[in-house]
Amino acid sequence: MAIAKAERLMNLALCLLGTRRPLSKRELRESIEAYVEAFGPGQGAAGSDDSFNRMFERDKDDLRELGLVIETVESIDGEVGYLARRDSNRLPPITLDAEEAAALGLAAKVWQQARLAGAASGALQKLRAAGLPEDVDPYGAHSALEPRIPVHEAAFEPLMLACRDRRPVVFDYRKSNAAHPEQRHVEPWALECWRGHWYLAGFDRERGAERVFRLSRITGKVRSRGGKYTAPVPDVVTVRETVASWAGETADRSARIRLRSGAGYPLRAKATAIRERGDGWDELEIPYGHGLDAWLVEFGPDVVVLDPAELRADVMDRLRAVAKG
Repeated sequence: MAIAKAERLMNLALCLLGTRRPLSKRELRESIEAYVEAFGPGQGAAGSDDSFNRMFERDKDDLRELGLVIETVESIDGEVGYLARRDSNRLPPITLDAEEAAALGLAAKVWQQARLAGAASGALQKLRAAGLPEDVDPYGAHSALEPRIPVHEAAFEPLMLACRDRRPVVFDYRKSNAAHPEQRHVEPWALECWRGHWYLAGFDRERGAERVFRLSRITGKVRSRGGKYTAPVPDVVTVRETVASWAGETADRSARIRLRSGAGYPLRAKATAIRERGDGWDELEIPYGHGLDAWLVEFGPDVVVLDPAELRADVMDRLRAVAKG
């Protein structure tokens, strides 16, 4: 049975880490069982040697991508050898104070209700093995805080993996003012949670510009596509600002609305001014940014937009779309 690639890479890494002098390709071929099994010991036929060289180069690149520092050393007689010095591949001790450990614990707790719970717990176990003090309990510190980020959308996990691996995706998306979904080809950048909803920021290929998509409006499966990104990925901070702007967090103007008394407390919390009218309605001034129309629609008949006119029109268009189904 052929030796699995993971075992072959592990054996190669151990050889390179365990040697005190550079090892040539020939020596590595004769020392590692997977190479002997696949190509035989020593020099073979030209085709066998070429296949071994290709596999060895791929394995060496894979180990370097995983973080192993492999040095290439040429001897006096011109023979090339390889080794991985332990001092070049040793991480410094991990030292965390109580506050830092508590922050990690809280970050791990965020994902306890999601598919990432295992990865979060595993990361803390690795920190323990790397020297996290036994008297520091990341889960126990500040136990009164129980952060939770809801992850109910089926699109979350495939999009998270696509963001990580830089893979384009295709999905059907229904805009809030549309009756039917339409297909979108997107190069995903980052996921952000805002007001309890998850948003994807990315490059929309059809529109040739960055767009933000609310995951709850993605219908059907998220499908991966081959190929590379066609647009540069911006800095993470820029992406977060984009998500906030498209989701309605940033505002450069003010809007005036009429709000039913005793209703719309989230709107009241955002208001810069509130005036009681005495007729069962209050008049509010609230920051006006992208996405405010979608938020106001959620309050239904309890909200009436007074101005600006374009916001009033956008809200009415959304309400008509909802009424049509």
